[in-house]
Amino acid sequence: MNDDDRYTEADHAAARDDVHRGARGVTSGLLALFVVTGAVGGAVGAALAGSPVFVTALWCAITAVLVGGPLVAVFGAVMKRRGLEIGLEKARQGRVMAAEARRREFESRLARALEMAGDEPAALDTIERAVRTAAPHVAAELLLADNSQAHLARVLTVAPDGVAPGCQVRSPSECVAARRAQTLVFPDNEALDACPRLRDRPHADGDVDRCSAVCVPVSIMGRTVGVLHTVADADAPLGDDAVASLQVLANHAGNRLGMLRIMAESQLQASTDGLTGLVNRRSFENRVRSMRASGRAFAVVLADLDRFKTLNDTYGHEAGDRALRMFAAILRSEIREADLACRYGGEEFAVLLPGVETAEAIEAMQRVRAELRRVSRVGDTPAVTASFGIAHSDDADDLDDLVHRADRALFAAKDAGRDCVCIDGHKGPVASNLTAIG
Repeated sequence: MNDDDRYTEADHAAARDDVHRGARGVTSGLLALFVVTGAVGGAVGAALAGSPVFVTALWCAITAVLVGGPLVAVFGAVMKRRGLEIGLEKARQGRVMAAEARRREFESRLARALEMAGDEPAALDTIERAVRTAAPHVAAELLLADNSQAHLARVLTVAPDGVAPGCQVRSPSECVAARRAQTLVFPDNEALDACPRLRDRPHADGDVDRCSAVCVPVSIMGRTVGVLHTVADADAPLGDDAVASLQVLANHAGNRLGMLRIMAESQLQASTDGLTGLVNRRSFENRVRSMRASGRAFAVVLADLDRFKTLNDTYGHEAGDRALRMFAAILRSEIREADLACRYGGEEFAVLLPGVETAEAIEAMQRVRAELRRVSRVGDTPAVTASFGIAHSDDADDLDDLVHRADRALFAAKDAGRDCVCIDGHKGPVASNLTAIG
């Protein structure tokens, strides 16, 4: 970078103002000093020599002007040039310090905002607002890799003029900035060394026009997983300050998103059964307590795979694990999105059905029972059946009472011959017409 590139027009203007203010009156003052000094010296010399004082002083003053004038002019030019150099550097340093102060303030605000984001959607909302602050009036988008790290997904878009940047990169390996793990600035999409994917980029009016772009890689736990991409007019590219702010944003965004994903994964592992992928008993019971606190009616079902120990002993634990996973998959497919299935322990499962009456819970479990019978006949797992016990929140005093009632109904189903549905308060299974027997 040469000296001209280091200084802006504002720096030159500020330096000229400083020199003008500092040099005001200096030249005339120096020249006057020469005249006065010469005149006084001539007058003193004439007085001592007995010569005419006025004439001698006048000639000395004129001589001082003739000799000192050029010297003062040269001195003034040198001082002005030196003053401009000092003023330019002072203006540049002031500009750099002001930009650094703005960056630090932006970084501090961004860090506090991201710290308050409790999940990924909240963090993305903060990142979007930060993009608008760092690069106002510029189209931007954030692309992040999915869990396979093979595909990039557009997770947020900022389009002030109604047209998104529309980067067509499909994976981190296709993005030059992501591959190099460094920020890339493209002043003109038609330049020889511009990213090929910037060519033929449509603008707001639908025409293809020249543009500039900045691509900032986003890393999570040291691994580049995405890119923050901005597009602006080629005649008005992003300045260095905006690019630096985007780098700060990408760095903090990657750190926070990585932390949130680790936290979400840890919470998922803590609340999920590793074999079946269903929530575990503690998470299920917390959800039931929340449901009771809301005052909403619901049903709880306890289900148990019939003769599971015999299955394990005869065909091995792998067959038993396949049966558990199969039953869990059937539960997920047959219940509603609002319902919650849980591996309660061993071969026992629990299902929470919010906002249903007992008859609706019976219908749901009959579907599960029928699907289990169908699927277990065609797979590589020996035929498996299940028994179901249903209790309703309206009949129970608390969680323990509700689970006790569902467990009692489950034992009734076992006593009734297994592979059936029983409801609390009845010893016999429910018939196909939903009538409890016994």
